[in-house]
Amino acid sequence: MFSAFERAVAGRYLRARRGERFVSVIAGFSLIGIALGVATLIIVMSVMGGFKVDLLNRILGFNGHLGVYGSGAPLTNYDGLAEKIRTIPDVVSATPVVDGQVLLTDGRGSSTGGLVRGIRQSDLKSLHAVSDHILAGSLEAFQGDDAIAVGVGLARRFGLGIGSQLTLVSPEGAATAFGTIPRVRAYRV
Repeated sequence: MFSAFERAVAGRYLRARRGERFVSVIAGFSLIGIALGVATLIIVMSVMGGFKVDLLNRILGFNGHLGVYGSGAPLTNYDGLAEKIRTIPDVVSATPVVDGQVLLTDGRGSSTGGLVRGIRQSDLKSLHAVSDHILAGSLEAFQGDDAIAVGVGLARRFGLGIGSQLTLVSPEGAATAFGTIPRVRAYRV
């Protein structure tokens, strides 16, 4: 591992002569300090590297690397566009998602603003960042036009459970002579 010359040089600077015992103590403390510093640096870099990978997987698990939006109007042929995007080399997946801002209300009068994302059940199964982390319920129950999946924080805040109802109020509604009437619809958790 080390040659005789390297051991001799290291021994010369780590061992003290008879009258210089204090220098040996200082060298020992310096060696321990450097070893602890290097070990701490390696541990912190390993933890941060793992944290970075985990954070990127969580963020990109549902949002993706790229979003395609219509210019001034919603996309209409999103399945055809997703199929074209899938043919591009190195594209892993393409999933149509509809999103918008809503007001969430429960039957007891609690409400909060939120971002809602609409996705088909078949596409949700392919998003492992979501489908692999379902705590209550199942993807098989996520069927029909009135099904909604909520996060743990929202479920706790509103006291929601499987089968509960949540009402979404969308500001994008029908335009009438009296102004825009928001769309209101109840969903089953």
